[in-house]
Amino acid sequence: MPELPEVETVRAQLEPLLVGARIIDGDSHPSAKFSQAPEAVGHSVEAVRRRGKYLLIDLLPAQGSRRELIVHLGMTGGLHMASSPIDDPYRRARWGLDDGRHLVFRDVRRFGRIAVVASGDHRSLPTLHELGPEPFDPRLDAAAFHALLARSSRRVKTHLLSQRPIAGVGNIYADEALWRSRIHPGARRVGLERSDRLLDALRAVLAEALEHNGTTLRDFRTVDGTKGSNQHRLDCYGRSGLPCGRCGSILTSRVLDQRTSTYCPTCQAH
Repeated sequence: MPELPEVETVRAQLEPLLVGARIIDGDSHPSAKFSQAPEAVGHSVEAVRRRGKYLLIDLLPAQGSRRELIVHLGMTGGLHMASSPIDDPYRRARWGLDDGRHLVFRDVRRFGRIAVVASGDHRSLPTLHELGPEPFDPRLDAAAFHALLARSSRRVKTHLLSQRPIAGVGNIYADEALWRSRIHPGARRVGLERSDRLLDALRAVLAEALEHNGTTLRDFRTVDGTKGSNQHRLDCYGRSGLPCGRCGSILTSRVLDQRTSTYCPTCQAH
């Protein structure tokens, strides 16, 4: 599933293509997960933002109140610009722009989501509504992060994936950051010192992934159709059975709370 670096890469590419454009028509797959897409018709794009793993497209109406077009890419979703509304069995939504271009949302497995809401009203999307702070928020320090982690007795990786202590982190970057900070993914208590290490590691792995346009393991593509390249820089995720790059022990994997985690049994002793 695309995480913060992948979604931010998409946002950065979309913004100059969309800001100022007016949406003049649209259609969607009949599923309730996508059927709100045409509600953006008649609005102009003011800005393209990101919150966690969500894209938030600010809309200005010809009259009335502001709205947001919210897109969650799910596991296989992607956005691209097209010169014509080409028929595609995996097209879940399309928005026609006033200059003849089309913004297309394609999603093979249909795990994505589209919503159009009043600006700032995310109550219909509980995960978005209850997101923790952004990783690069300067107000988030080790003490604040430790307090957020301490709110749950769940395993630390499971808590990270809930999006409550920090926004935008999924399986890939959780494994990477836990490896860097030498914390076992199954740990249930993370003290202040380890919280500080983990926050630093999260910021580092996310920043590096952003520099390389995200991680493409199979499905992720940027708006222009290219792959990310951060998959060539992973230290832990997907490397079970290979030597740890730090101590040489063999990395192992284990299912924790229904999610596979990879870690070093030596460096990240439980």
